[in-house]
Amino acid sequence: MPARPTRVLLADDHPLVRAGVRKVLEAHAGLEVVGEAADGGEALRALGQTEADVLVLDLAMPGSDGFEVLRRARALRPGLKILVLTMHANAEYVARAISLGADGYLLKDSAAQDLVASIEAVVQGRVYHSPAIQRELARMVRDGTTQPGPLVQLTEREREVLRRVAQGLSTREIAAHLGISARTVESHRANLMRKLDLRSVALLTQFAIREVLIDPP
Repeated sequence: MPARPTRVLLADDHPLVRAGVRKVLEAHAGLEVVGEAADGGEALRALGQTEADVLVLDLAMPGSDGFEVLRRARALRPGLKILVLTMHANAEYVARAISLGADGYLLKDSAAQDLVASIEAVVQGRVYHSPAIQRELARMVRDGTTQPGPLVQLTEREREVLRRVAQGLSTREIAAHLGISARTVESHRANLMRKLDLRSVALLTQFAIREVLIDPP
């Protein structure tokens, strides 16, 4: 009897990225894409509805971001293999993703064969990191520490509010999206400005783009 293909769930908010990844994976008989998700909430729901072996996860998505999905997926499906596929190579993102349980960390500029190799590696219980990530990890070990970035000090709710502020939503719209009061949104926005030492919505937006919480316009 032939071996069952490895079942893969894709989570990325860009349809073209998902389509490209699906095409690469479906060219290999040993891999099967069993679902797609365009945001963190969809990814978590799909994990409860499919028997995926591997989650290929972007970190910058609307709703619950990839870090929150990582944390919750680890609790929901301890045996799931999680491969981060992102454009972000900075130390804070790498360290946080790995600390939350990512089995691999692949950059989006990697070759197609690297994507297949990374999935095969994590399924076999090995880790797989892009060469740039390997160099970053080596630097972190050599230095003995990494400086925590400003995102670390934000709560998940504050990151959700920040994303929506940066997307241009009004206080009332943010409140409706998140199911909280307008006053609570204003409180979160004030906390964001205080924690990040940023005094305007424009500066919050620039920060969100720089940290890839939202895509640049």
